Amino acid sequence: MRSVAGQVFVLQVVVVVLLVLAAVVVLLLQARHDTTREARNRSVAVAETFAHAPGIQQALKLPNPTAVLQPTAEAARKSSGVDFIVVMNTDGIRYTHPKPDRIGKRFVGTIQPALAGQTITETVNGTIGRLVQAVVPVQDARGHVVGLVSAGITIKKISGVVDRQLPILLGAAAAALALATGGTALVTRRLRRQTHGLDPSEMTRMYEHHDAVLHSVREGVIIVGGDDRLLLANDEACRLLDLPADAEGRPVEELGLEPRAAELLTSRRVVTDEVLPAGERLLAVNNRPTDRDGGPPGSVATLRDSTELRALSGRAEGARRRLNLLYDASVDIGTTLDVTRTAEELAQVSVPRFADFVTVDLAEPVLRGDEPASADGAQMRRVAIRGIDAAHPFYPTGWLIDWRPSTPQAWGLSGNAVVEPHLEAAGGWRAQDPEWTAKILDSGVHSLIAAPLRARGVLLGVVNFWRSKKPDPFEEDDLSLAEELAARAAVCIDNARRYTREHTMAVTLQHSLLPRGFPEQDALDIAHRYLPAQAGVGGDWFDVIPLPGARVALVVGDVVGHGLHAAATMGRLRTAVHNFSALDLPPDELLGHLDELVTRIDQDEAAAGGDAAITGATCLYAIYDAVSGNCTLSRAGHLLPAVVRPDGTARFLEVPAGPPLGLGTLPFETMELSLPEGSQLVLYTDGLVEDRNRDIDAGLELLRGVLAHAGRAPEETCRAVFEVLLPAHPSDDIALLVARTRRLASDRVAEWEVPSVPEAVAGVRAAVTGRLEGWGLDDLAFSTELILSELITNAIRYTGGSIRVRLLCDRALICEVSDTSNTSPHLRYAATMDEGGRGLFLVAQFAERWGTRYTTTGKVIWAEQALPRR
Repeated sequence: MRSVAGQVFVLQVVVVVLLVLAAVVVLLLQARHDTTREARNRSVAVAETFAHAPGIQQALKLPNPTAVLQPTAEAARKSSGVDFIVVMNTDGIRYTHPKPDRIGKRFVGTIQPALAGQTITETVNGTIGRLVQAVVPVQDARGHVVGLVSAGITIKKISGVVDRQLPILLGAAAAALALATGGTALVTRRLRRQTHGLDPSEMTRMYEHHDAVLHSVREGVIIVGGDDRLLLANDEACRLLDLPADAEGRPVEELGLEPRAAELLTSRRVVTDEVLPAGERLLAVNNRPTDRDGGPPGSVATLRDSTELRALSGRAEGARRRLNLLYDASVDIGTTLDVTRTAEELAQVSVPRFADFVTVDLAEPVLRGDEPASADGAQMRRVAIRGIDAAHPFYPTGWLIDWRPSTPQAWGLSGNAVVEPHLEAAGGWRAQDPEWTAKILDSGVHSLIAAPLRARGVLLGVVNFWRSKKPDPFEEDDLSLAEELAARAAVCIDNARRYTREHTMAVTLQHSLLPRGFPEQDALDIAHRYLPAQAGVGGDWFDVIPLPGARVALVVGDVVGHGLHAAATMGRLRTAVHNFSALDLPPDELLGHLDELVTRIDQDEAAAGGDAAITGATCLYAIYDAVSGNCTLSRAGHLLPAVVRPDGTARFLEVPAGPPLGLGTLPFETMELSLPEGSQLVLYTDGLVEDRNRDIDAGLELLRGVLAHAGRAPEETCRAVFEVLLPAHPSDDIALLVARTRRLASDRVAEWEVPSVPEAVAGVRAAVTGRLEGWGLDDLAFSTELILSELITNAIRYTGGSIRVRLLCDRALICEVSDTSNTSPHLRYAATMDEGGRGLFLVAQFAERWGTRYTTTGKVIWAEQALPRR
């Protein structure tokens, strides 16, 4: 069926079939219309006849209209051939129906127009099929509607005409199709002989090719016969070769062509894109003989005008190179947030594709992360040099340059990019530094473009593009490319500058909030490490806080996030921990107060509409007692601490888990254990054990293995842990705190049980004086006796339980009086005539510090005195 004849045959068959289908469709539509109209007329006629039948109005007034109307309606339905006759009241309630079970139910259809005295018909899809129903009113003598009558008939009862006519139509269609087939067969045989079996596409293509060669293509076509005469030349060939109007049929030598062109057209040589001059044009000629595959002798040649094409191709190639350079610049410049590295990337991407040498100078404030002043001609620091040769004659990196107003760089700083195509003739540029400019010219540099690095209207520096090896100087067209490169680099440099400023501010803030040194104490040997994340500072912190009674608190915490907010939040929490520690609270109570503080901060921020809420914080708080060797720990969402025994065994302490700070859901729990002297307590943050390439469980196991070593000092432990676990590129802050335990010597501790009678005070004073003499602290005997007398007397007076006195000689002399009462004394000023109230005032005068801490059995009042210098 690909031939013309075959397609004509198919077309004839399709036309016949479409005509038959159209006739069938028309018949069906006409039959459907007639059927619907007939069904509507019959329904209306039956309904109106029944509605006007004698006795209908009287039957509707009866108490039971159905008994009278149902037999009559059924008889009328059967005689009229409709499917139903329904009589109903004005509310649409049926009195009759072919199915008795539907009497008394509401009529399905539209009755409002009938209630208004009109006759209405509608087509519906009922349970018995598609039907047409009519509703007519029953009116009394005064014209009032007293009831309604509906009659309906299914359309299939009236559609028998189509069934009778359709076979006749199909038979006629078959006869027409057979006649068309026979006629088409005769036409097909004739067409095959005429077209030689060609299909329509081949015939169309032959015509289109012929027309395109002669009139449409922008390429000249010349056919030369075996006798060297011009057989065919299309319009484009006549235009390119300036052929006369009667050129076809004449010998090629007589057409007035260039000798080289005439020789090529008659040579029968195979030529591909050979360039021939033709007047002011350059023609690209392709020539092929026509008798290679048994064709007639001769040759065919095609001609293209390549004069403008060569110029356009040169410009297009230049534009392509520039686009590639700009694309590479957008990818390669700004890969880091480092100002100097970004300047180096600008120089690297521009050499050698645009310039032979590139130098980048930035304002001094930019290197510090500050925004430079808008004054033009600011001092510039050379930060990057790149060239085709390692040796160069330019100012080295780090050189401070003050460009003179006559130089192109100064002009560029005050406006747009400036080009100096010939440097040897630029006197203003040579005035900058005659010695250096002479070296630059002697090295072969001959052309310059100076483009400002400007972002957000702020001048950041200047980039200089130099040419030496390339002989062509920079032109005005090169300015747009230089400005585009400078603009893209300036945005990246400005981003790096702003990041440097913010990072410096955050690091400065963080360092100011972290402890710069640990207070002196003898309970623990401390070593620590802190390393901020490469992407920015975070909220990790640690602290060592001395407590009364030769005790020390260790704290490690972590605030989620990075930047200024995390660092500021860390400072707030660290200050709060110091304040709560001053109250000498147990670890679980301290974390409870810290949790309330975080919750209150979040509520205040939410009420103020701020976004500085603490999104998450963890904390581990431990108290070590150098007298008993006990350590009490509590944690709020933090990682488990590790302990290393003196024998080198390491394990993680199963401190009860508490929720992170700010949730306020569950109370915190404590864990208490005894640590032998020489044990190491290791506290850390998750940045040490968690990494992108390492699971946290693997990190914890690796940490435990590193810690399992006996005889190390805390500093050695920190060094070993960082050598093994420190990530190559930390993505989070790392805090590590290692504390080796000490014990206060037993001969530096004295304890006495004191009876709760006033007479016992004198005995305690004597015992304390004797112990102070043994410690060589006779100078403190009087003040110590005074302090203890007041504290013991208050305990005897206001409590009734046992009293215990403890004396500790550490970095200070600590006096402790324990009782079973939870009432804390407070300092007050006694009036002139008061007989009491001066005791605690005297204690505060003689002691450097004093205070109260609560225990599970009562409280401890302590006073601390400085030891005399020896």
